[in-house]
Amino acid sequence: MRTTDDGRRTTDDGRTVLFAARSAVALYRLLDVLPIFSGDDRITRLFTLVPGSDFGADALRAIEALGGRTVPWSEACARPHDLVVGASPKGDLGLLRGPHVLLPHGAGFNKSIPGEGSADSASGLDPAYLRRTHSHAPIALHALAHPDQVARLAATSPRAARRAKVIGDPTLERVLASTSLRDRYRAALDTGARRLLVLVSTWGPESLIRQHPGLPARLAAQLPCDEYQLALVVHPNERSLLGTYELTERLAPALDAGMILPDPHEEWASVLIAADALVTDHGSAALYYCAAQDRPVVSVHRGGGELIPGSPMHVLLDRIPQLGRAEDLVDALRAYRPGPGRTAAQAAFAPPGEAAALLRTEVYALLGLAPPAHDVAPRLLPAPAPAPRVPTAFDVHVATTAAGIRITRHPVGQGASGHHLAVEHGAAAEQLARSAGLLYRRPLPASAAPVDLAWTAGGWTRHALSAYPGCRSAAALLPCGGCLLRVRGHEQTYAVQVEPRSEDGRIVRIDPAVALSAVHARLVSPQPLPAGPTRMTCLIGDRAFRITLRPATDAEAAQVI
Repeated sequence: MRTTDDGRRTTDDGRTVLFAARSAVALYRLLDVLPIFSGDDRITRLFTLVPGSDFGADALRAIEALGGRTVPWSEACARPHDLVVGASPKGDLGLLRGPHVLLPHGAGFNKSIPGEGSADSASGLDPAYLRRTHSHAPIALHALAHPDQVARLAATSPRAARRAKVIGDPTLERVLASTSLRDRYRAALDTGARRLLVLVSTWGPESLIRQHPGLPARLAAQLPCDEYQLALVVHPNERSLLGTYELTERLAPALDAGMILPDPHEEWASVLIAADALVTDHGSAALYYCAAQDRPVVSVHRGGGELIPGSPMHVLLDRIPQLGRAEDLVDALRAYRPGPGRTAAQAAFAPPGEAAALLRTEVYALLGLAPPAHDVAPRLLPAPAPAPRVPTAFDVHVATTAAGIRITRHPVGQGASGHHLAVEHGAAAEQLARSAGLLYRRPLPASAAPVDLAWTAGGWTRHALSAYPGCRSAAALLPCGGCLLRVRGHEQTYAVQVEPRSEDGRIVRIDPAVALSAVHARLVSPQPLPAGPTRMTCLIGDRAFRITLRPATDAEAAQVI
């Protein structure tokens, strides 16, 4: 046994590894490599916050949420460590004693920060930060993701390049290992058959969120909510700078319309796997999307002083469609042609598959230990959380065509008023319920009350038309999947059933509330309804759904909702 500088008693082959993070994004990169030490009781893992960054507060909170043991900076500098692992060369890392391992905290080294370090040097490869005057804190390993990065480093700092090796990108390998979970991620997000459009914003004055702050709200207002789902991935630095409250207040119109704002640690990557299309600035998150799949990606980057010519992101942005106006999104996505995304990813990442194993071999050699016998594999990304705000009132636009009734819904207040306002009773504000043309109610969860009280479908629809005199139709969604609909002035109640579609071995269903809007539009029109059951077609985007409308039975009206 031996006693360490902080009084801990450990075995002679025990080692202390200090993870030094200057910002939240750097910390998240360090967390991606933690599994290389998994299951090894010889390793003690400590964390410290490197001072001097405007974005450090979120890093400290993330360490605390993780349950990691933090060491104050002064204490971290006062004693040696067997290994110091960082993901940024900036700050006073040279004050931390022990061999240093430096990991990249992005993909591709695409940006230079004007007024910071050496002119035109990539942030992360800047020789101004890689020169070390402290002999007790050498960079023992500079882990890079692509041979071109070693060559770029050698061109500006040959001495630093001698310690550089191509390891790969551990974050990318988590993404690639998790691609088979795409359906699970989409289910967690409640995406369904909609197209998930993800906006990605880096940080700083040239970022999407700074240059186009109104774009999320404009897209949320423009895109039909039954055809598209919207998400925004914001760089951790920007989130740290603004704070979660300020950021969500600025994005309130889009968030109220159902936009997803994923967590900046792991959820962002899960959302990229789930995505169908991407809108990007010059930030490197787009390269992970392109490495995992060749789906449409368009650019909103308008140039500036940050993007490095010839970098992987420059390669990508030079070859993909530009999005001018939000209204042109669909055309820009159609203009994408496969290929440039893969090319850019290949310029940023070496062939994947070995990053975790290679990194473990290198760091254990530095520690003077044999690696554990068990294999190391990337940890799968967790399922993302669904949008916390889901629209419950819709401006419904109706177009009657030869093919059927086309329904286009937008969250209320996001655009022009439509044919009618459809509102979910019990989920939307009372003022909206009183303005509804179509008011509908979903079944409540089963009650645990000792004496229960519940509406029947027929009872609630009668009550709704009485309590809301401006309402034209009231409908109850039944537990069986059908609906009971009552229209003011009609003697009978109606049963509404929408059929699912079969597409390439999958079943596509729509929310019965969408079908109710099509039926409502038909029943309040002056066109007479044929006697007996009626077959209708509801058009949602490029899909057609068959609806059966018939008189409701007493048993259906008596169902508990």
